[in-house]
Amino acid sequence: MLPTTFDHPYPSRREPVFGDSVVATSQPLAAQAGLEMLAEGGNSIDAAIATAAALTVTEPTSNGLGSDAFCLHWDAHRLHGFNGSGRSPAAFDAERILARGQIDPVGWEPVTTPGAIDAWFTLYERFGTLPMARLLEPAIRLAQDGFRVAPQTAYYWARSAARFGHLSGWNTTFTRDGRTPRPGEQVQLPEHALTLKTLARDGRDAFYRGELAERLHDHSVREGGALRAEDLANHSGMWVDPIALTCGDLTFHQIPPNGQGIAMLFALGILRELDAWGMDPDGVEGAHLAIEAMKLGFREAHRMVADPEHVPETPEEALQDERIHAIAMEVDLEQAQDFDHGVPKPGGTVLMCAADARGRATSFIQSNYMGFGSGIVVPGTGIALQNRGCGFVCVPDHPNVAAPSKRPYHTIIPGFVTRAGSSGPEPVMAFGVMGGMMQPQGQLQVGLRVMQGASPQTALDAPRWRVEEGLLVAVEPQCDDAWVAGLEALGHRIARADKSTVSFGGGQAILRHEGGWCGGSDPRRDGQAVAR
Repeated sequence: MLPTTFDHPYPSRREPVFGDSVVATSQPLAAQAGLEMLAEGGNSIDAAIATAAALTVTEPTSNGLGSDAFCLHWDAHRLHGFNGSGRSPAAFDAERILARGQIDPVGWEPVTTPGAIDAWFTLYERFGTLPMARLLEPAIRLAQDGFRVAPQTAYYWARSAARFGHLSGWNTTFTRDGRTPRPGEQVQLPEHALTLKTLARDGRDAFYRGELAERLHDHSVREGGALRAEDLANHSGMWVDPIALTCGDLTFHQIPPNGQGIAMLFALGILRELDAWGMDPDGVEGAHLAIEAMKLGFREAHRMVADPEHVPETPEEALQDERIHAIAMEVDLEQAQDFDHGVPKPGGTVLMCAADARGRATSFIQSNYMGFGSGIVVPGTGIALQNRGCGFVCVPDHPNVAAPSKRPYHTIIPGFVTRAGSSGPEPVMAFGVMGGMMQPQGQLQVGLRVMQGASPQTALDAPRWRVEEGLLVAVEPQCDDAWVAGLEALGHRIARADKSTVSFGGGQAILRHEGGWCGGSDPRRDGQAVAR
């Protein structure tokens, strides 16, 4: 075998993919799982579930069977939203956490009730067409027979060893002979396969009330965790009405809080008020205003995003034109400002978009939050538990303050775009950009480019900026020197990254085009868009 590296020292180019049906995600093998379902007559929900299940196998560095999930689904007539996030356990020790002032990201403390499996089955019951067991077959095959690890996944897998190597369950499941897999190495996850087979045979209740729930409960009790069988039995995701904002002739849709999609809508609304959404995103003025709008979007989101039962106002109230206009007036056209918008947290997420020949389209996202999540793996199951509890804050009286039986602030946000047609709304694009706090700002940048005529692939390929704390803005290395100098002259503190990595997000997008679909997949990830 030749010694091979998998860096990208030279520019690489991808073309958009066209088809009657398209799947786009961050792992080629998972994309093919979704395409299998479309080839057999399944719809975009069938494809999304098959892809999501396969991603728990092929990209455990970002998601798993212990994840949460959100979904926006166009059923060929209207848009539906699903919030598949779980609550903190009823026995969650918030007093101890608040006294300490932080939540430990590793171990049982940040574990919330997993919602992804419930999301799969709930979406399937309403929209699925092929047998659920068939949708899980590709994931079972990949876990049982093995898959070859993609380069980006191998890189983040290796980085995780220092963080989780002391946890026996993680080591047993995700290392072999004490090491993580190399790019292209074959990996089998037999316990993961057994859990998927149990779900295929016994359905949702196996996870929330049956054999798997008992294992989750017993392991938590044994290790001093707070999660109990009652938390699992009481879990139910929520059908929600998507929130939206219209800019030009396009309407952008998001899941309402506890998701952070409203941050993107705030930013877009501010640009609309400043008449700046049509500015050149590669120009200094357009970038400056978008950056300032995004800071304000984060400020507003951090103020109000919380469990829906605890939000201080409805999203519709927050997004009123008068409110957005007042916020937009805080922007200085010629000077960067610190809006006290907070410090972005890291995150790891997978997104899949699917669209079918009958005009249905789905944006589905699931996540363990920070990479492998908490590092807790339930013995004999392959279930890696998320650390979504880190989304809480330790500020008394804040809507998102840590508490038992409560949903935390979620970074995951599927996106969808529609436009008004002669007989009602029409689908334009299913899309999203994964990556913690990069998600709303990535969606904003990709969305603005598509609004100005860029293909999904071009919009995803384009260099990005990332709002950080205060006046700091990180930019990718390919950003133009004169552009950087122009932003610095306006007061932005620019930090140019050494590499273009997933720290700037990893997006997927499928655009309605000529009666079919046009797909793109972010070069910062391992994935691809596939079509038939």
